[in-house]
Amino acid sequence: MEPQFEQTFDKEDFSENQLKGGDYECCTFSNCDFSNADLSETKFMECEFTSCNLSSIALIQTVFQDVKFMDCKMLGLHFEDCSDFGLAFTFKNCLLNHSSFYKTKVKKIIFKNCQLQEVDFTESDLTEAIFDNCDLFNATFDRSILEEVDFKSSFNYVIDPEINQIRKAKFSLSGISGLLVKHEIEIS
Repeated sequence: MEPQFEQTFDKEDFSENQLKGGDYECCTFSNCDFSNADLSETKFMECEFTSCNLSSIALIQTVFQDVKFMDCKMLGLHFEDCSDFGLAFTFKNCLLNHSSFYKTKVKKIIFKNCQLQEVDFTESDLTEAIFDNCDLFNATFDRSILEEVDFKSSFNYVIDPEINQIRKAKFSLSGISGLLVKHEIEIS
C-alpha cells in the first residue's frame, strides 16, 4: 500500500473493516472505531486521533512517532508491544485504564486529564514525563525511572521511593501520602 499523507478519516469503523497496514503520516482520525482491530506493523507518524475508540487493539511492532491522542477510549492496550523506534506520543482527556507500558522508554511523555487506573508502568523509563491532573488509582510503578516526572496535580498514586528512581520528581503536598503507603503511617 502507498503511504497515506495528510489524509482525514472521519467516523470510520475499523473494528469491522480493518485499516490497511502501511504508513500514515500527518493523518487525522476523528470519531473512528478501532476497537479490537489489529494495527500491528502499521506506522503512524505525526498523526492525530480525536474521539476514537482504540480499546483492545493489537499493537505488535506498531510505530507511533509524535502521535497525539485526544478524547480517546484506549482500554487494555499493550504499548510494550509497539516498536520502540522513535516511540513518542501525547495523551489528552483519554481513558487508558488497564493498559500497559511495561519496560517502555517514553521519556517526556505527556498525560493531561487522563484516567490511568490499573495501568502498568513496571520498569518503564518515564524521565521528565508530565502527569497533569491524572487519576493513577492502582497504577503500578515498580523499578520505574521517574526522575524529574511531574505528579503535582495528579492523584491516587502509590509509589515506593525505595524501588523506583524518583530523583527530582515533583509531588504535591496532598499527594505525598502516596509515597508513604507501605509504611502504614497516618498523615493528617
